[in-house]
Amino acid sequence: MCKSTRSDSMQQKYIVLCFLVAFVSIAYANEYRLKKSSSQKAEDDKAEDEVESRSLYSQEVQVDDIRNEAIKMISAPDLSGGEPLSSEDGSGASEEDDSIPADLAAALQSKILKNLFLQMNGVPYNEVNEAEEEITQEEVAKAMKELPELPELPPKVLTPEEQEAELLWTKAKVTLNATHPNVAEAYSQIKQAAGLGHIEARLHLAWAELLGSNPIRQDIDSAKATFYDLAENQNVAEAHMGLGFLYATGISVNASQARALVHYTVAALGGSQWARMALGYRYFAGATVPNSCEKSLDFYRKVANKVAEDVSLSGGGMVQRVRLLEEAENPGYNSGILDKDLIDYYQLLAEKGDVQAQVGLGQLHYQGGRGVQQDHLQAARYFLQAADAGNPAAMAFLGKIYLEGSDMIKQDNQTAFKYFKKAADQGNPVGQSGLGLMYLHGRGVPKDYQKALKYFTQAADQNWVDGQLQLGNMYFSGLGVRRNYRMANKLFALASQSGHVLAYYNLAQMHATGTGMLRSCSMAVELYKNVAERGKWGNRLMEAHSHYRNGHFEEAFVTYALLAELGYEVAQSNAAFVLDKGESLTLFSTPEEMYVRALMYWGRAAAQGYSAAQVKLGDYHYYGLGTPVDFEAAASHYRHASDHQHNAQAMFNLGYMHEQGLGMKQDIHLAKRCYDRASDTNHDAKVPVYLALMKLSLIFGVKYLQEIRWQEWFLLLNLNHLLGPYWDLYLITALLGLLIILVRYRRQ
Repeated sequence: MCKSTRSDSMQQKYIVLCFLVAFVSIAYANEYRLKKSSSQKAEDDKAEDEVESRSLYSQEVQVDDIRNEAIKMISAPDLSGGEPLSSEDGSGASEEDDSIPADLAAALQSKILKNLFLQMNGVPYNEVNEAEEEITQEEVAKAMKELPELPELPPKVLTPEEQEAELLWTKAKVTLNATHPNVAEAYSQIKQAAGLGHIEARLHLAWAELLGSNPIRQDIDSAKATFYDLAENQNVAEAHMGLGFLYATGISVNASQARALVHYTVAALGGSQWARMALGYRYFAGATVPNSCEKSLDFYRKVANKVAEDVSLSGGGMVQRVRLLEEAENPGYNSGILDKDLIDYYQLLAEKGDVQAQVGLGQLHYQGGRGVQQDHLQAARYFLQAADAGNPAAMAFLGKIYLEGSDMIKQDNQTAFKYFKKAADQGNPVGQSGLGLMYLHGRGVPKDYQKALKYFTQAADQNWVDGQLQLGNMYFSGLGVRRNYRMANKLFALASQSGHVLAYYNLAQMHATGTGMLRSCSMAVELYKNVAERGKWGNRLMEAHSHYRNGHFEEAFVTYALLAELGYEVAQSNAAFVLDKGESLTLFSTPEEMYVRALMYWGRAAAQGYSAAQVKLGDYHYYGLGTPVDFEAAASHYRHASDHQHNAQAMFNLGYMHEQGLGMKQDIHLAKRCYDRASDTNHDAKVPVYLALMKLSLIFGVKYLQEIRWQEWFLLLNLNHLLGPYWDLYLITALLGLLIILVRYRRQ
């Protein structure tokens, strides 16, 4: 008995001891976890402080290249959700996909390709035999740091054939980039280089064959074969872009949005700006992919960085947006393209000494656009004539030409300063802004932020766009003035109203990072998109319009379709217009197929705010073009264009549907209200509205007679029933009395 009691007490002691050990272990574990979390929090706080410190500008910003006057800020969040990698210029992006190593990019490409092909073929991820473990962003960064440095590879030794091809390609590029290029000679050299196997020459020739660029005739099958060869054997990014475009539009292949997305993704990873624009637009609009503002922001930001780097002092080329629908429906439509006779007239005035004509022609050739090719040499000639007559604006623009330099005019800081000074002394804002730019960057003069601030302020006070932009940069960077983000934002907004591409870019940077304002992803994407569409590829809009005017409808459609994939709203509406007209397009087999594609393009253009496209959507649903007849859907599109975009045609169509009771309850009063609104909105609608109202009045009168039982009115004409059988005697007596009164009145 005693032995049993002793054994029980020992067991109790052991149990208590075990509890004590467990308690102490838990206490030590909690203490270790608290220390671990506090140290991790301290490291996170330190990392956040470093990011915040990097996002601020230093007081001394050195800018060596005056071609890029855009502010540099920390980039928008990466798609992966980690911290953005900053590049040497502080933009967070580089031309070769943001400092991602080639081997890592290849691995990402293979993984993305595999997943996308699995999705395309309907195979879920969990059916893959290969086991894949999830890798965090921190593990990837750690592994990249631990990678040994790769040995430098010796430069590739070119064969004589490759050297000849490279020489031909280089000459062709120089010829094409000249102010007055010899296009025929350049493409002859490109063909020779392509025949020798030069990849870039083959790619350039393939795009020319696809779009039918002068002097190359359109050959879609040849272009497709080249794209397939370069994509499969060389993994060329732009070749993947070409295949993605073909699959997206169904030109020469069966349309497949999944395959298009695969090729676009690979091309974007390889650095294709067009593919990045295509993906940026798709994620922004939710076209065939889930809507994602952050992904769209990342793609558009990379393209905008590249465009901003290439902007010159002229503020970037003008993108001419000619709408084929409005050009066809309105004979007096102003496309903005100057007629040759008008240019000849101004040239005649300039030759006779008209200073205003000389300045106007100089600005036209300096900026380019409106049907006139950019030509700094010709612009300088006109400006020199006006400057000799004492015109300050001509002097200022001469200063800009010499400060920037070109292939025709050598860059000269002293000459630029001389002309800027003469113009600024006469109060010209262009000259004042030019002097400020030279003092800001120390070009030919000692760097002086105070003088730069003074001249930029004088130019901005006269609402000159360059002065507003540069003054905003100084307030943003704190150069010669206390940093003020709100003032910078105001000045950038003012400059953007004049269409300066760098003003849009700077505003996009501020909205993307939330600098001086609440962060707005949607606003940043719209601004970045505007910048991206001001790239040199925007000139293809005029190339497509030229094809259409010359009757080359297939070439026009393919070019418009390419730009539509890049997100240009005017290209989307023009591609839909060409399909809608069905002008001898041999790319598609049936009219119904063309209507289906036109409906898609009208829908994308309408989603970007083009009211005429919204009306066209209503028309397609009303008449059943490319879709079944649906009066309710048609009325919905008309109502949207009427209420949100104040389109007179939509108001008129909506009135007709109210009148006829199509897709809604018949209502004469609402129909009249819609007709009246259409007449008040557009004076051109007054005549059709007047005819519609006459018809409506007639219908309203008939309906009124039906409602009051007009048959009863014939009873009122039965005078025997009302006045009795002698009503005729009463009538004769009354008429006789009236005659007597008239005779007596006449005698008096």
